[in-house]
Amino acid sequence: MITFDWKGVFPAVTTKFTDNDELDFDAFDVNLAAQLEAGVDGLILGGSLGEASVLSDDEKFSLLKHTIDYVDGKVPVILNIAEQTTKAAVACAKRAFDTGADGLMLLPPMRYNSEERETLAYIGAVAESTQLPIMIYNNPVDYKIEVTLDMFEKLSVYKNIQAVKESTRNVSNITKMFNRFGNRYAIFTGVDPLAMESIVMGADGWVAGLVDAFPKETVAIYRLVKAGRIAEALTIYRWFLPVLELDIHPKLVQYIKLAEVATGIGTENVRAPRLHLIGEERTKVLKIINDALAVRPELPVGSWGKLTEVEA
Repeated sequence: MITFDWKGVFPAVTTKFTDNDELDFDAFDVNLAAQLEAGVDGLILGGSLGEASVLSDDEKFSLLKHTIDYVDGKVPVILNIAEQTTKAAVACAKRAFDTGADGLMLLPPMRYNSEERETLAYIGAVAESTQLPIMIYNNPVDYKIEVTLDMFEKLSVYKNIQAVKESTRNVSNITKMFNRFGNRYAIFTGVDPLAMESIVMGADGWVAGLVDAFPKETVAIYRLVKAGRIAEALTIYRWFLPVLELDIHPKLVQYIKLAEVATGIGTENVRAPRLHLIGEERTKVLKIINDALAVRPELPVGSWGKLTEVEA
């Protein structure tokens, strides 16, 4: 079984499109370079921010292969699975392994509101079909299915289910997971405006969204908290929070891509039915971004990139 450390900042990267609605690998590489320079610890492709629902299978795996080649082993590359059927999810897991993915992030069945027995069977079938390590994406707010603590107890028999993207919006759930399971599962916060609170409560990592536009600041918050430099992290986090709240809106893709443009590491192109922001909404979002950029903090030395052993 493939192994790596489930810890650190894992950007849920956006998918870049050309003006002709094709994959824009050049723009994608600009953002990947910024993420790696900032010291992220992994990359997640094909999530909600990656516009997975409007990508063809061939596009997803073209992105996966391209990213694996570009990263060249520097960090693990994770593919999100968000399928409607068990058969399709298993096929996706197998193809991800064949393409060279390092791991998977797995949502419960899409569109169908599966009951507990069905959800467990779906997740179990995927886990049994692959040797890739798996992160369960637990987001009942947006996807209407919660993987409860009792369900994680039953899933613990699958050794390759190793991590959880905790997006229930309930920070205490992190403590409940640690109290019940110890270190059986690595816990990642998946909600940007609750990230620092979650890391302080012991979260092992952060599946981040606004990292796509602000990689150094995101990594700095995580590294500083883990190094016990809470006050320094809090100063950055308080500055960052109005921008981080863009992550919990239905148009988070458009909002975060607009932020990527503002920081020079992305494009605004989205795939229909999504459209560019216009009017008052665009003005409001740009104001949030530009207000933050106007007072962008200077980061403490050693707070982004890979902390040295002494700093950690």
